[in-house]
Amino acid sequence: MDQHEHSQFLEAMSDVVPMSTGDKVVDRAATSVTEAQLARRRAAMAESAEASDELSLEAVEPIDPEDVIGWTRGGMQHGVYKNLRLGKYEIDARLDLHGHTVEQARRALLQFVADCQRNDIRCALVLHGKGLNSKPFRGVLKSYLAKWLPNVPEVLAYHSALRQHGGTGAVYVLMRKSARQKQENRERHQKG
Repeated sequence: MDQHEHSQFLEAMSDVVPMSTGDKVVDRAATSVTEAQLARRRAAMAESAEASDELSLEAVEPIDPEDVIGWTRGGMQHGVYKNLRLGKYEIDARLDLHGHTVEQARRALLQFVADCQRNDIRCALVLHGKGLNSKPFRGVLKSYLAKWLPNVPEVLAYHSALRQHGGTGAVYVLMRKSARQKQENRERHQKG
């Protein structure tokens, strides 16, 4: 701000007087945390800890490389899942698991989901490949991914991608809103 703008600002603000302390309105509800919110936070933290345990490396039911796969967490609106299935959401991040071992894929997936949450990413694409030549059976990574994703609390749904995004060798993943996005939504709807 240059000197002229500063002078104009001071002139415009010359008749402004501070509010007396009795005139202030304090919204305590917006700043205090309820017991229900604390309980939800504790449950979410416990769920995250369980998720890393649930992404086991134990035996998994094989899925054919050409099979379309999908899953949705209970309570999701049909239209939201349909739009995911049809590839209508913008893909904000990609994870390519081609060439990964099962253990490497597990670690990469957990890190990827955490990064998506930190960066407010809602829709991502995970390229797992078809695994036509994988051992001990075809479609190893696809099979593990189908088992793991429902156990990641931040994942709301997934579905095999459209052909142009990798077809049955990839999945669209819809993530929960981050804490920051939830807060922005609350603020936006409170003002409306």
